[in-house]
Parts: sequence; structure tokens; C-alpha cells
Amino acid sequence: MRNFTIYLTLFLCLIASKIIAQETFEVKAKIIADKIENITKEEKAALKAEIESVNKELEAGKITQEQADEMKLKFAEVRSQNIESRVGLVQNELEDLVKQKVDGKIQEKDSSRSITIRFDNKKCKTPKHESRTTSQIVFALGVNNLVTNNAIANSDFRYWGSHFYEFGFASSTRLFKDNNLLHGRYGLSLMYNNLRPTDNRYFQEAGKETQLVTSPIKLEDSRFRNVYLVVPMHLEFDFSGKQVKDDKTVFRTHQSLRIGLGGYFGANLKSKQVLDYEINGNDVKERTKGSFNVNDFIYGVSAYIGYKDASIYAKYDINPLFKNNAIDQNNISLGIRWDWN
Repeated sequence: MRNFTIYLTLFLCLIASKIIAQETFEVKAKIIADKIENITKEEKAALKAEIESVNKELEAGKITQEQADEMKLKFAEVRSQNIESRVGLVQNELEDLVKQKVDGKIQEKDSSRSITIRFDNKKCKTPKHESRTTSQIVFALGVNNLVTNNAIANSDFRYWGSHFYEFGFASSTRLFKDNNLLHGRYGLSLMYNNLRPTDNRYFQEAGKETQLVTSPIKLEDSRFRNVYLVVPMHLEFDFSGKQVKDDKTVFRTHQSLRIGLGGYFGANLKSKQVLDYEINGNDVKERTKGSFNVNDFIYGVSAYIGYKDASIYAKYDINPLFKNNAIDQNNISLGIRWDWN
């Protein structure tokens, strides 16, 4: 009888978890975000082991300090490229997910229905109260464009066709011991900024400048992508407040209105242009990787306002996209952001 109770409890827990994990956009997006986090953790762990190995060789006198620095830099570059290439594969899943969302093939979570399963023996895990420092998975997407002459009106890029993605993880620390309002947020993210030029154009380097030129061939798609590894930092106002349970004060986060103000800085990992066209009835996809005179570093300001996990998110690059163009063009993005505990 005891074994039967255990099996029944486990079975019901499994059923409950499957019911909760509906095939919604949010659930699928979180799965993809989990993959990104795992990739980052694996590569960071591997890099840490490689650096420790170099330090041991340095301490043993087998290599010089200069050789050690060169080896560490090389290992860091390899791991950075690994993250970028592995995440690129996962991004294909994200693009397909977004397409399904736009096509209406993914249903939103039905908030009018809820299922609660309780067990007196508490075999299923109960949620734990959050500590002063918590961690979240960050995922954001939305539209992307360039500000030219302080405006985005009459842009050279498609408003709905140009988009951005952001994957990462963050930590949130309550700044005051007995007040839940202010939190410091910091983390690490991968940003994908995509631009799709209008009027059958693509980017071409002209000396130290990068310009849009008209293609002699009809382009099915023209996309310019920049990938960045950034460190976002925000001061967050969380109005979740506090609760008193069993004579103990409990602070919770992501339970009410949240406002974040801050910025980010980081480095460009890759710039790539993708052109799709047809020649003699054959579909051609042309991929070009290069510098395109894009700035090696990025820094900007960002803000978000939302309720619980979801929020409206905006970011603006203070430095221009291209190094030497006569007219500065700064990237700007607006979209939806999720911070999952």
C-alpha cells in the first residue's frame, strides 16, 4: 500500500507538471533560454579549467608571463566563438518559434483555467521564498532600427522586418535589508541586432565607411546582423512589497509592478550580412562575415517597465554602429522582456 501511494503521488506530480507546462510561447521561449544558459555555463567552465592549467604551467616555470597571457587570450577567443556558434544553432529554433507565433500557430496560456493538486504528504516540491539575492533567466525580443539625424522616421530599414533578440542571465540583489523596493541587477547577455534594408539594398564597405547600395539582382531578403556579448546593469524598483508568514517577514520579487533603469556595455562578437536571391531558377543564400567597419565595442542605456515576469523593454546604443561614417547612426530597440526566476 505504501509503494502504491508513492507511485500514485509521483504519477500525479508528473501529470500536474505536464498540465502546467502548456505548449505556450512563453514556455517554449524559456526552454530556449535554458539552452542558452547551459551553453554559456559549459563554455565558461571549460575556459576556467583551461586558465587554471595555464596558471599551473606558469607557476612551474614552464612558460613565461607573456606566453601565459597569450594562451589565456587565445582560449578566451575560442570559447567566445564556441558560445556564438552554438547559440547560433539554438537561434534557428527561436526564429521558427517567432514565426509560429506571428502565424498564430501557438496559443497563449489560458488564464481562465487553473488546476491545483495538493498532497498531504507533500511529495511534490513547494516553492521556496526568495533570498536577498536571486537569479533570473533573461529573454527579450522586438523591433530594431537605426536613429539617423536624431530620428527614425523615413528609415532606410524595415520597421517590422528588423528585429532583435537577447538571451542571458542576471542576478538581483535587494539593496536594503528591511526594504524591498530597490534592487541592483547585473548579469551577462548575448544581443542579436538585425537590420533589413529597404528598396533592394545591402551594405557595402567603401574604404573606411560602410554604405547602403542598390543590388543589381532582385533580393528576396537582405539582413545585416551584429552579435554582442554585453554586461547589463539596472537599478530596479520592485513594488512587490513584503509579507508576514509565521511571524517572519518574507520578501518576494517579480510579484507586482517593476521598473528598471540602467545601461549596458560589451563587445562585438560578429558582424554578418545574409543575402537571399534567385539565379537561373536556383535559390542562393550568400553569407558574408567581416568587420563592415562596425565599432568593436558597444555601450548604451536601457529601461523596462512591467508586471511580474514580463515587461516593455527599450535600449539605445550611445555609440554609433559604424566607426567612420559621415553621419552617425545609433541602434535602438523596443520589445518585450521576460525575467524568469
